[in-house]
Amino acid sequence: MSASRTDPDTDEPGEMRDEATGCPMIFFLTSHSLWLSATLVVGLTTVLASFGPSLVRHYVKLEKLTTNNEIAGFKFATIGVLYAVLLAFAIIVVWEKFSDADVTVAQEAGGATTIYRLSSGLDEQAGAALRDAMSKYLETAITSDWPAMERHRTAEYRASRIALDSVYATLMSVHGSTPRESAVFSEILRQLDVVTQARRARLIAAEGIVPEVIWPILFGGAILTIAFTFFFGTKNLWAQTAMTALLSLLIFSELLIIIVVDYPFTGPVQVEPSALARVLADFSPAPGGGAAK
Repeated sequence: MSASRTDPDTDEPGEMRDEATGCPMIFFLTSHSLWLSATLVVGLTTVLASFGPSLVRHYVKLEKLTTNNEIAGFKFATIGVLYAVLLAFAIIVVWEKFSDADVTVAQEAGGATTIYRLSSGLDEQAGAALRDAMSKYLETAITSDWPAMERHRTAEYRASRIALDSVYATLMSVHGSTPRESAVFSEILRQLDVVTQARRARLIAAEGIVPEVIWPILFGGAILTIAFTFFFGTKNLWAQTAMTALLSLLIFSELLIIIVVDYPFTGPVQVEPSALARVLADFSPAPGGGAAK
């Protein structure tokens, strides 16, 4: 359920984007507190839906509504099943993509860890330079990329790209004089490619998971499904109102799940840079000199 994405590293330094490439309303809900999003998406809609049966009953008599209960029941079942399948599919896909973003950060951290460890196989000066360059990259990713991904300021990704280019430049300056160093160099280069691919996947995931065209279908289906319950005729209006409110609560609660995880690096539910931070803490220079092993 992903739309085409632009290259996250191609924005010019002067371009500063403060909003997501998808739906601005969804980005607003995702970037604010969970309580505010739940109030607007679940609470407000449930309250409004509760007035639906009373409003319809005010204009249409109970006898007319009752005569259509059987036919309306079959139609409601069809609509309900179709929308339930769509909603379940959306939740599964969004949650899997969110988990993939978490795995991507772990892969980036794993590649960095391997580079730190393999750097001891190079000569002392080259290994120290490589570790220093990798530390600067991780610091930049944590302090620059994460705030930029949360605010969707793609131009700020340039800092981490420059830091990553520095790691490549440092590695390319290494000249393996023995077969052992050549083998270590090749493996470090492979792990650096893992870091690069993980970074790019992370930046693309930050743009959002659900394509903009899907949101009207999700919300339109929710409104249609709930509105259908307004036209059933039951003698107990309070019971019908309660059932409509519960249905609205269930549907929009599920939509809230999709909203809060749509942008994996934005809002109260997001992928944290803790994996990168742990690697940086483990291999940062110790007070007495050298790096942790």
